Amino acid sequence: MKLTKILGYLGLIASILVGLGEYFLHYSTEILGHAENYEFFKFVPLENLTRGHFLAVIGLPFYFAGYIHIYRMLKSGNETLARLVLAIGFIAFAVGGIWIGSRASIGNIVHLKNEMDAATYQNLLANYTNHMEILVQALRIIIASLSVIFVIAILKGGTYYKKWMAIFNPIVILLLVFSTMFWAKDLAKHLAPIAMNVTHFILFSLSLYQLKKINQTNKTNQNA
Repeated sequence: MKLTKILGYLGLIASILVGLGEYFLHYSTEILGHAENYEFFKFVPLENLTRGHFLAVIGLPFYFAGYIHIYRMLKSGNETLARLVLAIGFIAFAVGGIWIGSRASIGNIVHLKNEMDAATYQNLLANYTNHMEILVQALRIIIASLSVIFVIAILKGGTYYKKWMAIFNPIVILLLVFSTMFWAKDLAKHLAPIAMNVTHFILFSLSLYQLKKINQTNKTNQNA
């Protein structure tokens, strides 16, 4: 249980470091309403792009530890489903790592817009969109697939999770975070740029909470 706890906290560290990195990379007061052609990047200081890049790159490997934590919480119920969640989680953050590592570069290109001809600039943006932005769409599909298996594994029983944890699967939390764009725009401009990290901060926090409850129950039973 101690190892499972440590792995969970490493997952939390990942969500915080990568979240901070992505916040530096993407956030400005003009984040909403300037999505076309990555125009929002021109409002992000170059030094923030550098800080954000390295924070995200440093933090991302800890996400793999976080998913080993999830695996260990699930495996007592169904080993096969737990391994599927682990494998898909690894794929998700391998894909996510490629994408996040590219953001400082496209941000710098946007800052250089006035120093190159329009055709070259548009070709660079189109190339980036075709090769990198497609990864975001893939990542959302991967996370949705992971969430379905996560829910099935919990509802089948035998895991360290209570059944209510199935509600708080990654895709549902992610949609809730993005929904703030409709009912809390002032909050959304801070959450939307780091939505996947907010999602996993909540996921790992709830998982560690359930692990703590299990440990407390075990200690109570031992003392009875």
